Amino acid sequence: MTRATASNNKWQRRSREAWREVLARFAASGLEVEAFCAHEGLSVSSFRRWRNLLAAEVPRAADLPPPGEPSGFVDAGLLGGQGRLELRLDLGGA
Repeated sequence: MTRATASNNKWQRRSREAWREVLARFAASGLEVEAFCAHEGLSVSSFRRWRNLLAAEVPRAADLPPPGEPSGFVDAGLLGGQGRLELRLDLGGA
């Protein structure tokens, strides 16, 4: 929730949106929590608290596809009023 700056040793209050941005940077960083917090000048306890509060809003690195790989999401568009729809799902390997 707050942060000490190296230059003036004051605490900085972050908004929900600012914490969302911090958590998105963390998800993309590939760093462990402690290393990321040290790099960003964050308290590990504040980071963990906000990560838990906003967990449903920010994807974690493990939930994201590796860079350059497709996400697996396919937009089927609007399906209503177009008659019969056939959907095939190929799970691969069989």
